[in-house]
Amino acid sequence: MRATTVSRRSVLVAGAAAAAAAAVGFNSMAADAAGVTATSRSGSAAPGGGTAKTLVLYDTTGDFGWLGEVYATQTANLSSHFGSWTAAPVAKYRSGDLKNYTAVIYLGSTYDEPLPAAFLADVIATTKPVIWVRDNIWQLTKVDGFAAKYGFTSGLFDFGDVAEVSYKGRTLTRSADNRSGLMNLAISDAAKVTTLAAAKRADGSALPWAARSGNLTYVGEIPFSYVTHDDRYLIFADLLFDALAPRTPERHRALIRIEDVGPDADPAALTAIADYLSSMKVPFTVAVYPRHRNPQAGEDYTLLTRPAVVSALKYMKAKGGTLLMHGYTHQYGSVNNPYDGASGNDFEFYTAHVDSADRVIYDGPVKEDSVAWATARMAASGTVFAATGLGAPKIFEFPHYAASPADYQAVHNLFGKRYDRGLYFPGVLTGSRYDYSRQFGQFFPYLVRDVYGSAVVPENIGNVEPEAYNTHPVRLPADLIASARRNLVVRDGVASFFYHPYLGVDYLKELVPGIIETGYTFVSADTMLKG
Repeated sequence: MRATTVSRRSVLVAGAAAAAAAAVGFNSMAADAAGVTATSRSGSAAPGGGTAKTLVLYDTTGDFGWLGEVYATQTANLSSHFGSWTAAPVAKYRSGDLKNYTAVIYLGSTYDEPLPAAFLADVIATTKPVIWVRDNIWQLTKVDGFAAKYGFTSGLFDFGDVAEVSYKGRTLTRSADNRSGLMNLAISDAAKVTTLAAAKRADGSALPWAARSGNLTYVGEIPFSYVTHDDRYLIFADLLFDALAPRTPERHRALIRIEDVGPDADPAALTAIADYLSSMKVPFTVAVYPRHRNPQAGEDYTLLTRPAVVSALKYMKAKGGTLLMHGYTHQYGSVNNPYDGASGNDFEFYTAHVDSADRVIYDGPVKEDSVAWATARMAASGTVFAATGLGAPKIFEFPHYAASPADYQAVHNLFGKRYDRGLYFPGVLTGSRYDYSRQFGQFFPYLVRDVYGSAVVPENIGNVEPEAYNTHPVRLPADLIASARRNLVVRDGVASFFYHPYLGVDYLKELVPGIIETGYTFVSADTMLKG
């Protein structure tokens, strides 16, 4: 190892890590992660998130009771865009609880979850917005006077093939693998019920995917399963505006992040991308890891030994780029994790392997995993940034969007800001033991502050990928532009993508104008973080 390289071992202990962090300009973030009690958890708003207060209630019983927390986590994340939130098991609801909130969202994931009579009574009595998702609507519709007031009752689940959902004149996708069915409401007074989104069956007929009567919005399925870039999940994300920020004007912003830039990057490719984006007046972010390792090839060096790459990065900053920290080495140790052990290819903060079906399988945290270990890697990375004159990045992105709760805590402590998609686990919301066998990811169509406490700049339409890999299909500029067009259903949403510099500028010359023509304005990550 070259003398100028900062080794992990030299800053491994927590005290040394904290000192190194301070030395390279990291801030010690005030802890505004969500607070936890025995029965509920609360979180604060994203930057500029407003003053709405959302009560998220979820199921907990049965063999799949754990799914209630999964769906509540994702709903809480989205709710942070509008203000603060509190999530709690519906079983813990007490009479009058919802009066302290702007709106309540109930996530029915367990069939026949015993719902408190006080909750049902308060939902019927309140004039505040209520969003009811999927199961147990039959318990509500049985309350005396419900049908007369709202004009519908519970129907039957429809298990027919539904591959499309229409909303605001656009068609969103629904996975063919989703066989969970949709609630088909029995509407008794059509004058009182408005279909907000319609699910289209294979024979061309339709049923309500989301309907509203008065202050009650009903969504016929859980919107967080089988999600893609073009999914009906976007409808749910937009419906939250009606309940939590109904006066929000239309605004559509785009972001671009240049991905996986390490010491082995091609300086000419970097400067060519900077020149093109600058000519289009497009601000951009550059995801940089400062140490390159390829144990199988005997390679180990940092940006300090690649002055041409450093010069190219400084040029990118001068042309409107902002550097973020994309880990330290973008690989882990001397093992294949899951590919070849080389920087840019492998995971750094989480372990994984490729199975016989060519799928990447997440295995769990690395063996050293802790807040101190993750802090040490980030501090070592920041030391290299500082030594090259690039400055200390203020935003972090996990390699391959994978990390443990301890790693997310380290990022929150040092940065308080991420630019990625989140990886979450049962136990994060409730404060119980983490279940790493049931991890789930989430992308966002707008700025949030997630359950880990950090503000998250969204990436939501993916990247250009000319070749299929690990069961992922080819994805070209036209595909990203189509996703951006579907994302227009979110009234204050984004079309945010990343791009690898080794692809050159030709794809960018199709992609950037196409997204602008779709109706988006490119902004920087810093602008997004201002709300």
